[in-house]
Order: sequence, then C-alpha cells, then structure tokens
Amino acid sequence: MLAGKGRAAQKAMMTIRSPSSSRRPSAPPVAMDPTRDAACRLLNAVLEQHRSLEEALNALPPMEPRDRAAAHRLAAATLRRLGTIDAVLEPFLRREPPAPVRDILRLGAAGLLFLDTPPHAAVGTAVDLARQLRLAPFTGLINAVLRKVATGGQEMLNGLDSPRLDTPGWLWTAWGRDARAIALAHQTEAPLDLTLRPGITPPAEGILLPNGTIRLPPGTRVSILPGFEEGAFWVQDAAASLPARLLAAREGEKIVDLCAAPGGKTAQLAMSGAEVIAVEREAVRVPRLRENLARLRLDVQVAVADAAEWTPPAGFVPDAILLDAPCSATGTIRRHPDVPHLKRQRDITALTAQQDRLLAAALAMLRPGGRLIYAVCSMQPEEGRQRIEHALKTLPSVTLSPFTVEELAFLPGARTAEGYLRTHPGLAFAGPEGSPPITGMDGFFAARLTVR
Repeated sequence: MLAGKGRAAQKAMMTIRSPSSSRRPSAPPVAMDPTRDAACRLLNAVLEQHRSLEEALNALPPMEPRDRAAAHRLAAATLRRLGTIDAVLEPFLRREPPAPVRDILRLGAAGLLFLDTPPHAAVGTAVDLARQLRLAPFTGLINAVLRKVATGGQEMLNGLDSPRLDTPGWLWTAWGRDARAIALAHQTEAPLDLTLRPGITPPAEGILLPNGTIRLPPGTRVSILPGFEEGAFWVQDAAASLPARLLAAREGEKIVDLCAAPGGKTAQLAMSGAEVIAVEREAVRVPRLRENLARLRLDVQVAVADAAEWTPPAGFVPDAILLDAPCSATGTIRRHPDVPHLKRQRDITALTAQQDRLLAAALAMLRPGGRLIYAVCSMQPEEGRQRIEHALKTLPSVTLSPFTVEELAFLPGARTAEGYLRTHPGLAFAGPEGSPPITGMDGFFAARLTVR
C-alpha cells in the first residue's frame, strides 16, 4: 500500500531530475488553483507533519471563504477514504512516487471516485497542480494514472472491502462486532446537529430527532441560519447532548462542568437554571467558550485551570459534576477524518492515566450524595468502561448509578447491560412512523457515579 512512506518519498523527491529537462523549453506559467493547492497543503500537514486538520486549516494563507471550504471538503474526503483510494491507485504505480505526487494523485482520485468531479476537471487540475508545485517531470504519470482511475476506478471499488481498508487495524479490532457499521457510517460527511434554546421553534427544514436535536444537511452554514446571532441554538452532535441530559441538572443546583470548551454542555446545564462553573485548562480554547456563552446570553463563571488541580470557590460545594474528559476522540471521526491518521494505540495509555486523575479529583469535589457523569467522545473501551471499573475498584466511596431503561427510552440501543451509555455512528434513532431509522451520531461513552 502507499501510506506510511511520506518522509522517505519526500527526500527522494529532492534528487529526482528529468534527464531531458535541461533541453526542454520552459513551460508557460500555470494559473494557481487555490482550492487544490490548499487541499494539498492540508493533506501534507496531516499525513506528513502529523498536525490536525483544524490546525492546518487555520494556518492556511488568506483565501476566499468558498475556496477554503472547498479545499477542506476535498482534503477531508481524501482522508476519509484514504485506504480505498490507495488500493485503487496501487495497480497503476510501478514504484512509490514522492509524497507530493502521491498526494496529488490521491486528491484527483478522491474527486473522481467520491465527489463526482468530471474526469477532464479532475485530471486537468491535478496536472496543473503538479506544475504549480514544480513537479513537471511527473505530469505524464499523474495524467496517465488518473485517466485510468477515471475509466476503471468505479468498477474497482466493487471488488474492495472499503470499510476495512479505510479503518486502521487497531480501531477495527477495538470496535468489535460494531466495527463494520461504524466504518460504513464514517464514509459519509456528518450532518449539522443543533440544540435549541427552550421555547425556540425548530427550523422548518430541520429533522427533529427523538432526543430533541434538530438535524440539518451536511454543509449547512450555521452562522447564516435565522436566530444564530440571537443565541437561539448552538451546534452540538445528537450524541454529545446526552451526557448533560443524563446529568439532569435542576434549578438552583451547584454544578461544575469540567473540561468545558467549546461550551455546548455548559449551555445545556446553565439553561436548566442551575448555578454553573465551567472549568477549562486549555487557554487557547477559552475565548471560543466565552464567545459561545456570550452569544447564548448565559451568565456562567469560567475558570481557566487544570481540572485535576482546581478547587471550587468557598461556599460552592457541587451537587453534580459533568466531566467530559480529554480522550482519543475516535467517536468524532465522521467530523474529523484526520483522527485515524493521527492517533495510535500507544496514545491511549497516556490518556487513560489523565482520565483516572481527573475522575478522582472530580469525585473528591462532590458533596455526599452528589452525582457525576463521566463522558468521553471515544469508542475505545480503555477510555470508557475500563476507566469506570478502575474507579469503582480504587475509590471505595464511589458507586455506580446505572442509567435506567426509561432514561434512554428514545435510544434503547445505546444502553449497555451494565447501565452505561455507549453510542456509535452506526447506531440509529427510530424515525417517524412509517419512516426508516435515522442513523448517524458521534461515538460517546458515559457513566453515572455517586459518592457516599
């Protein structure tokens, strides 16, 4: 397969020369295609520099919003289907090309196979991009390979196990019997889910899910929706809304939201009438947290601190705590297709140690009889069920309070035998009567603990 050889290929590219290049007349300059150029930068940032797609997107030079969005869509589609794309390209390549050439081929193949790009446009823009990047000796290769993909690529897809190819082995194994359903759900772009302020009329074009989430099509621009500036709603995946819902905050309660940014769960808790303190360690994420709370017109105290070391102010003894702990984020791959290319099994060990530390500190803050919801947007058992089992063994004053069948009646498939919440992208809400089930949500784990 092609993946995993980027740095060596980049070094090789430094020594590649066309034997006859000195005798050829200079090619005329090619007009820059900002979309393909930016998409290539994004792909390189994730696969070669191991930077997140969001970080790479923020580092792009200034460009038109439409071009920026198109570049993100192209790069995300390529990352989402990378294993399949490489399997289609492999028979047409006699040797490993340099990393930039490989990425140009991947982008072109993604357009042909998954984005309905016309063949002449996909091939032409790929060849032009190679010239822009001073890869003229490879334009013949790029042209020939992508023409073959345009002719036979779709037929080749029928013989491939795409869900398996697009999923790293360690994730496939960890997801067990749900792996194929999860991987299939990862092949499509996630919709836009909104949580509404109480009393707000849902948008007419939205689908009302059984948990109260409003679902809009992928690519919907939230900032132009009526009511956005007035704080009528906020972006929050259907599954992400469940931990705060299950905490069941009541008016007048004192509640702490640990690891709070970007603030969706904080908003849910504050709108219950509870007194909420939001704690966030990452200073770079705090401005967005404050901006979201300000747009929603919510009066919430924000503390910038490590949740494992922070202590509530005098007189504030929490009745309940929501801990949405830092994790591998494998439950968000639909929205962040860079995650499988950035995370490794070895990363989990450091994360679980941090999760144990946060859990112990959070439980120590609670009053006797207080409750805590532990949640992670991860589908890895080490970060979910195993962390709760560890807490129950090592913290003698802590007990599990299982979620009841009634609490999860709107999504019964999410309740485990132990009474945990476990969602994944292949799980479905029941659709309106006579309609098919509504699939697609982030992967989340949550459990409820109480202290004696």
